Amino acid sequence: MHDPLAGLLAALDLQDTGARTSEDIFTGPSQWMPLGRVFGGQVLAQSLIAAQRTTAQDRTVHSMHGYFLRPGKVELPITFAVDRIHDGRSFSTRRTQAYQEGVPILSMIASFQDHDPGLEHQVSMPTDVPDPESVPSAATSLAGVDHPIAQFWATQRPFEMRHVPSPIYFSVEGERVAHQAVWLKAIGPLPDDPNLHRAALAYASDYSILEPILRRHGVPWSTPGLKMASLDHAMWWHRFARVDEWLLYTQESPSATGGRGLSLGRIFTRDGVLVASVAQEGMVRVPAADEVR
Repeated sequence: MHDPLAGLLAALDLQDTGARTSEDIFTGPSQWMPLGRVFGGQVLAQSLIAAQRTTAQDRTVHSMHGYFLRPGKVELPITFAVDRIHDGRSFSTRRTQAYQEGVPILSMIASFQDHDPGLEHQVSMPTDVPDPESVPSAATSLAGVDHPIAQFWATQRPFEMRHVPSPIYFSVEGERVAHQAVWLKAIGPLPDDPNLHRAALAYASDYSILEPILRRHGVPWSTPGLKMASLDHAMWWHRFARVDEWLLYTQESPSATGGRGLSLGRIFTRDGVLVASVAQEGMVRVPAADEVR
């Protein structure tokens, strides 16, 4: 058992291991996970931190596109090599490759921009979502479940997550719909560094984004033989928000086919400001899928 928030901050505190050779190379630890595979959100956030370290501080990330190439091993550190692809008058582009044992596990391109004035509009946040205080926490939903993965979900993640209408850990309640919402926030205060909050948001964006696919077909996480893996992840930051305050993550899946599913997400502050948009495709393999309705 450990302090999950301290573990997140330690994972995002990358070491500059390329300083002696003037290369943009950084190293970070892997967080422990119950199945031994590195959490994809961790590698996304670390890759973003590495890219930001090579970019002018007045430029902030506005978009990121990453491909998960191999599962990472939690017992090994990760090396991040950054290529400075382009620095223009308003935008900078970076490519980050994450490696373990000399082979890439993630390839990501991110774009950074100066603060520029421009046109403003956004979609509205759903108005029929209950307040986070009225939604059970993961710890409450999983109370009394004596299983190491359940206990990890309940108490060992750096983010609190509250599902609307309900979580799908062991069963899928209600209608078989391809959408849901999740209230989330860090379990404690984070430092004021805005770039840390942007990276932490990328971390959290990978948690539940594929769940609408499972919800649509009535498949809970505990389904024997279920295999899921993130294939790619795209994210666009629109406006700044702190991740240690409640955020609403709305999610929907427009399509699932060929053992893959696509999910789209939007992240809002509690008072309705659109913070970010997310898209992810994942591998979804369910035993006897033809029997699932």
